Amino acid sequence: MSAHQIPAVRMRRILALVPWIAEHPGTQLADLAQRFGVTEKELERDLELLWLCGLPPYTPDRLIDMRIDDGRVSIGFAEYFARPVRFTPGEGLSLLTAGRALLAVPGSERDGALASALAKLEGALGAPDQGVAVDIGGPPFLASLRDAAAEHQRLEIDYYSHGRNELTTRRIDPHTVFCAFGHWYVDAWCHRASDERLFRVDRVRAVRATTETFDARAAGYDDIPSAVYHPAESDPRVTLLLPPEAGWLVETHPYEEVDEQADGSLRVVIVVSEVAWLERLLLRIGPGATVLDPPELRDTARGAAERVLARYSSDPG
Repeated sequence: MSAHQIPAVRMRRILALVPWIAEHPGTQLADLAQRFGVTEKELERDLELLWLCGLPPYTPDRLIDMRIDDGRVSIGFAEYFARPVRFTPGEGLSLLTAGRALLAVPGSERDGALASALAKLEGALGAPDQGVAVDIGGPPFLASLRDAAAEHQRLEIDYYSHGRNELTTRRIDPHTVFCAFGHWYVDAWCHRASDERLFRVDRVRAVRATTETFDARAAGYDDIPSAVYHPAESDPRVTLLLPPEAGWLVETHPYEEVDEQADGSLRVVIVVSEVAWLERLLLRIGPGATVLDPPELRDTARGAAERVLARYSSDPG
């Protein structure tokens, strides 16, 4: 069973899908799914939401028209989309910022219709003349990793693992570099783990080039990642009982199951790769969270809280 996708990730993908399909009408559903790193069923569920997008009174002539004919996808826009839109400077800058973030969604084209529209908006706002630059930011070594991914260059990196609190040296074959939740990630084959791994770029401490290259297609890199965490079958599944006010967890973290109880509490099954990560999550939620299963993790929050308290009590400051 695969983890449910975080709603915010899905929404950004849907927003990126619209301009791409508009620029490439008639694209095969299978090709579109591969480009955006999802299954065809997931893509169909995404596209079905477009039928609900429009303006009041939400009559057919005010909604987006999405069609799948013989496996080919196309989008039709209501007449109001062709009307000129007037923005205040603040609205225009907000739209420009959001659009730049969408260009970082895996599958988007940096030189496609969305990028062209944003360039026109930037010109209308006078951003280049006023010295205004809109960028979602980038950590050190981002450019090196993106260049290596584009040129299929093998790298050696020093990487800090937050969950294990350790610095390791790894040889990686970087496949894709993408932005999600305000952070940059590199999807790569890790020779140390002999498996595919996601690395947060801001935790890369050093990058060293090698003289080696790799064949991305031969390595099986055909999909763009749609999430920042891909659960392994061996990763433990943890069942939590959460108070209603902790419902933000299912909006911000992948989960496999969620059931709302009669009192509004949530029974959630999540995948945990590191106990340290679970400890931080439970401490953030507070005493209202209960670990139901597995039994050996039921005292995780208490143990973490006791260690934190012990550290404070032993601090002479």
